[in-house]
Amino acid sequence: MDMRAHSPDEVLHALLGERLGKTHLQQRIGMESEMGRHVLGYGRNYFHLENWYSAHSVIRNALRLAGLHGRARRNALNIRVHRQDITVPGLPPEFAGLRILHLSDLHLDMNAEFPTVLSERVSGLEYDLCVITGDFRFLTHGPIDAAMTAMAQVRERLKGPVYGILGNHDSIRMVPSLEGMGIHMLLNESVKIERGGAVIHLAGVDDPHYYRVDNLQRARHGIPVAETSLLLAHTPEIYKQAAHAGFDVMFCGHTHGGQIRLPGGAPLLTNARCPRRFCAGYWRHGRLQGYTSLGTGSSVVDVRLNCPPEVVIHRLAQKA
Repeated sequence: MDMRAHSPDEVLHALLGERLGKTHLQQRIGMESEMGRHVLGYGRNYFHLENWYSAHSVIRNALRLAGLHGRARRNALNIRVHRQDITVPGLPPEFAGLRILHLSDLHLDMNAEFPTVLSERVSGLEYDLCVITGDFRFLTHGPIDAAMTAMAQVRERLKGPVYGILGNHDSIRMVPSLEGMGIHMLLNESVKIERGGAVIHLAGVDDPHYYRVDNLQRARHGIPVAETSLLLAHTPEIYKQAAHAGFDVMFCGHTHGGQIRLPGGAPLLTNARCPRRFCAGYWRHGRLQGYTSLGTGSSVVDVRLNCPPEVVIHRLAQKA
């Protein structure tokens, strides 16, 4: 097929139609075309702060009045490395010690300095594979080129296999570019990870927050119940569904841990319809263990207070 002779949507259907299914792809394309700057309605939340035009100026002016704006901007570029051990019952011994680098909520085209800072931060880290749990772009709509150019810069510093999913800020049109960089996108799909002759499964769902195009049944298809399964989801809001679908571990983001927290750690806003204990760090629900990243980048405004940006290295361990 000569891609130059067809519309962008026809090209997407040719590249992704069979893989995603006509309904999923058409739903994504259609909702993206309608999204614009919806502040109210749609998705799991009724109010979407990221689309409120005045939000950035309100937040910046409040921080300036408090004398905190400069500090908060510096904090946003001070990315910490957090290490998290997760003990997984039934984990094959070959996977004990597997290290997974977890990036989330990059919003790469928000601050021109950020891609370089992130590239330098991940350089030299030791891990076996990398996962990215969505939100490559700053805005929820519009061009994708700047975010993809920035991601290409970061990708050069990432080692080994890299897997990703889309978030509520992302467009389905990003998938060909991301996969062209060697990032295996999981769109209600799963892959086998092999090590020393043993296998575990890594699944990923499309955005559950705004687009509501996650499909755990499709993502879980072909994964034996007795074998270890890890899930990538943009938001923790589907923790109950993931637990009952039989996943062992879920990696997610979206909340930024609040991004701006009061002294003592209470977030002003988490932008997720689930209990706050699922909105930052390690958590459990039944047999499902999860980790919600505090976010690697920043959203709405490039500031952080009492909630540092992070990259996480998860280390899988066997139950004694």
